[in-house]
Amino acid sequence: MLSRGALRAHLLAARLAGPVATSREESLRSYRLFAARDPRVTLGLDPEWVWGERDLIALMADKCGVSDDPADVSGPDVIDPERTLNGLDAFAERLAEAARQRTPVLLGTGHPHRLLGFYAELADALSAAGCVVLTPAQGRCVDITTRFGVRTYNLDYVRGVALVREPHARDAGRRLGAHTHSPLPVRAALERLAEAGGPLPGLVVGDHGWVCGAGQLGFDAIGLADTDDPALFVGEAEGRVAVVVPLDDAVRSDYYRPLTRYVLNRACLSQ
Repeated sequence: MLSRGALRAHLLAARLAGPVATSREESLRSYRLFAARDPRVTLGLDPEWVWGERDLIALMADKCGVSDDPADVSGPDVIDPERTLNGLDAFAERLAEAARQRTPVLLGTGHPHRLLGFYAELADALSAAGCVVLTPAQGRCVDITTRFGVRTYNLDYVRGVALVREPHARDAGRRLGAHTHSPLPVRAALERLAEAGGPLPGLVVGDHGWVCGAGQLGFDAIGLADTDDPALFVGEAEGRVAVVVPLDDAVRSDYYRPLTRYVLNRACLSQ
């Protein structure tokens, strides 16, 4: 079993934690936009509390370990690896609970090129434990607003993990799906389940709009988030997201494999 110390060393070496690729400028921009309730960064969450930029800096310092100094405005952002490890432990506990209860689960990602493998291994393990891995609304069209205007995507599943693809995308670089922050895919999936009479997920696992969109609708949701994704941490602070793991969500996909092994071992789901 991968030890906590060994995983901590990996987090720092792979820049999943410690100084990360996400810049302080990017994070502060997201906090300003979130304070203004910009839907590009609220990710489907409708905050109950008033969150100003300084409130968000304080929250992210507490949840992630970023600098709590508003005058710190440049350079790489920082994630405390101990907070990442604590988040992974809580994440594993929630997966273990779902496995014990054979809870129906829905998994989805807006980072398919980076995180698909991480979630797919979880889906395989949960399925082997007797959980139903839900795949509703496959092929359904979802219109998402992007910086290029409104684009139509298709909801699809790879190894039990939801993602969106551009229709008729043929080049190999896009076969894994598109990067999106939108909550619309999870809303479409949950709507289809409700129309069909269930079962509804007892747990939603993912990132971006998959977590915030599900949590806003009252579903138990856990996920991963970077320092420029304050919505998930706000959701956790307000009680609508169960667990958020702070880490860089855009490093090489193979760098997440030790995290997968650690989580599955902690959840007693290793196959």
